[in-house]
Amino acid sequence: MIEIIQKKKNGLELTKEELEFVVEKYVSGEIPDYQMSALLMAIVLNGMTDEETINLTKIMKNSGDILELNEIDGIKVDKHSTGGVGDKTTLVLAPLLATVGLKVVKMSGRGLGHTGGTIDKLESIKGFNTSLSIDEVIKQVNEIGVAVVGQTGNLVPADKKIYALRDVTATVDSIPLIASSIMSKKLAVSSDVILLDIKVGNGALMQTIDDARKLANLMIKIGKSENRKTVCVLSNMDEPLGEMIGNATEVIESIDTLKGNGPKDLNELVLTLGGLIVSLAKNISVEDAKKDLENNLKNGQAYLKFKEMVDAQGGDIDNINSSKKSISIKSKEEGFIKSIGTLSLGEILKEMGAGRIKKEDKINHKIGMKIHKKVGDYIKKDEELVTLYTEDNNYNIDKILKCFNISKQKCDKEPLIYEIIV
Repeated sequence: MIEIIQKKKNGLELTKEELEFVVEKYVSGEIPDYQMSALLMAIVLNGMTDEETINLTKIMKNSGDILELNEIDGIKVDKHSTGGVGDKTTLVLAPLLATVGLKVVKMSGRGLGHTGGTIDKLESIKGFNTSLSIDEVIKQVNEIGVAVVGQTGNLVPADKKIYALRDVTATVDSIPLIASSIMSKKLAVSSDVILLDIKVGNGALMQTIDDARKLANLMIKIGKSENRKTVCVLSNMDEPLGEMIGNATEVIESIDTLKGNGPKDLNELVLTLGGLIVSLAKNISVEDAKKDLENNLKNGQAYLKFKEMVDAQGGDIDNINSSKKSISIKSKEEGFIKSIGTLSLGEILKEMGAGRIKKEDKINHKIGMKIHKKVGDYIKKDEELVTLYTEDNNYNIDKILKCFNISKQKCDKEPLIYEIIV
């Protein structure tokens, strides 16, 4: 292992055999965390070739069980986001896709860095079970069309272990590590269509469109190497998605969206991603696909499907672990919101307990925020800018206010969807 760390430290390419050795020995516990951390940092600093990344992805995919979905009738689809602040898209999109007859097997992760995790969010619903066996997942998807779970059974144990380590060793922001982590999980589940939502901006792992494009092209290349229909969307994460950030707060906003009352940007993203998936899966136009999905948000079918999924996984939709207390944070100045420090907002919530600092940390589901003004909006002095949900006193109002850059000049707003790459 020392020789392999040295080789990558010197910027050299690792062979398939060396990568197999690392993954196998780390999963079995023979390679300790501190050596794996050193290798991950060397990869962050020196990168990997496409061939190394493809090899690493396939080795990680094969580190555990493969979830064959042959027993599920119909077209199987999967969606993944690279994560951002307030990104609750899966909570809305997964049940929505099931309402038009697609089969959604969604393996989701926990929070990573300043970004929230779908599994952590769902666990703010009392009783919701994210740990289903493979047989339980197949049965549920056949019956109701959708299951959102953690990495089930012995599926990609290498990623599970490496993912937790990356979160606490500042080795999250590496294009090869992000690509291999995401695609190992996607390829371990034999879906027919894979859609990847790559977040771009100050609140995302990808800070620039160029980096996001590199990641998209690399993941499409990995998908094609296993004959999977893969499409990537680059979407804006220079401000939080929707109005709510946190765990329970985001579940509440998702439920509002499923009932047809969601914020404009979340609706737009859900319908864009959903339209692409349904279009690819059913071979119909994106416009027709979007119309069907929009109807099911408005007529209540999407919410009923979400409730059906929550019931099937043991949850009580009327019992969400949200805060009973809130603090109103008012603007100290007047003007237009020029920019939002999205990463900083995510970090503030993480430090308050909504995310993890150490990998064994427990999440406080109650902590969250509602953002009342977005980029381009006008705010008056003493008007409410943020509602903070917490039952503790470990918060700093000035730190939160500093995340909002207010200007006297009207500001242009960037588009929500930058590019679609196939």
